[in-house]
Amino acid sequence: MLPLMKMAADGQEYSLREAIENLAQHFRLSDDERQEMLPSGRQATFDNRVGWARTYLKKAGLLKSTRRGYFQITERGKTVIQSNPPSINIKFLDQFDEFLEFRNVKREQSEIEDESDLNQDNTPEENLESIIQGLNQDLASDLLEKIKTALPT
Repeated sequence: MLPLMKMAADGQEYSLREAIENLAQHFRLSDDERQEMLPSGRQATFDNRVGWARTYLKKAGLLKSTRRGYFQITERGKTVIQSNPPSINIKFLDQFDEFLEFRNVKREQSEIEDESDLNQDNTPEENLESIIQGLNQDLASDLLEKIKTALPT
């Protein structure tokens, strides 16, 4: 996140694409490293990480959106850069109330999603057993599909 902030420190407006290109050059990434995909295969890992860095910095109030796909450093961001931090990570961003609120909302949403899969009338052990059975069924189904598509040899 720090290299992204240093890039934005000049006060200019940047697109996410420009940020990705500048940071790839900054880190001297090879073409292979740039083309490495997330496990989903839908996006390059590096592009995804730069996108999340921008999101986190915006949630902390260090960057702001100027228009769709573009961002710029804020006054708070300039103050942070002037303090010359050794790094900017999630622990560093936790000092900002807006970022903590963002993380708490995200955490609450994931807890609600996790709880919705469980039967509230069952004991924790029964819920755990149910989850394990579901995972085993999914695994068995996946293995069966792979076996069916495999060559006989």
